[in-house]
Amino acid sequence: MKEIVLDTETTGLSVKEGHRIVEIGCIEIENLIPTKNVFHCYLNPERKVSESALKVHGYTDEFLLDKKKFSDIADDFLKFIEGKKIIIHNAEFDIGHLNNELSLIKKEKISKDNVIDTLEIARNKFPGSGISLDALCKRFRIDNSKREKHTALIDCELLSKVYVNLIDQKEPKFQFQKEIIKKGNENNEEIIYSKKIIKPSKQELENHREFMKREFKRNFFN
Repeated sequence: MKEIVLDTETTGLSVKEGHRIVEIGCIEIENLIPTKNVFHCYLNPERKVSESALKVHGYTDEFLLDKKKFSDIADDFLKFIEGKKIIIHNAEFDIGHLNNELSLIKKEKISKDNVIDTLEIARNKFPGSGISLDALCKRFRIDNSKREKHTALIDCELLSKVYVNLIDQKEPKFQFQKEIIKKGNENNEEIIYSKKIIKPSKQELENHREFMKREFKRNFFN
């Protein structure tokens, strides 16, 4: 199962006040393991960044001036998330801003039914406790020392680890699948494994046998 861990940075908090997205970060995970597929872009919001937002992410108006507009990357973004569940911490904020951007260019909005909000999961799981991303990193002993500023990709990376812990999957489950490979007119089944299997060499097996012999003699004859 493929999912998308998503985060955005904006010019300010409220869509109603005309604030826009300045950064989108997405990391694809499959069976809870990050793949190599990443979507990331900085955006020209076509307005000034508020002072409060600047303190959070550090993206200045000058830095964003020559970046692409949301309309330039919208199709690529929608293709990247198509058909996948989206994992967001405080989904109301990010989806609100994304759907505002999509409505401005007359694109179909993202359905909230396709979104998993880790903030809601944390609120239900740890009532009365801190449920910010930093607080959850601390709870699950996830190193967030490089999060000096709120940046989309770093936050996605941290959230992917928090998500695994929130749903009580300390280690990702590996699913073994059969894949039909067609060679000529024949169909051949091949097992595709999720992790690499390393077989011991003949020398390693021999060393192991010798070690077991020594341990047996030491434990039973000394």
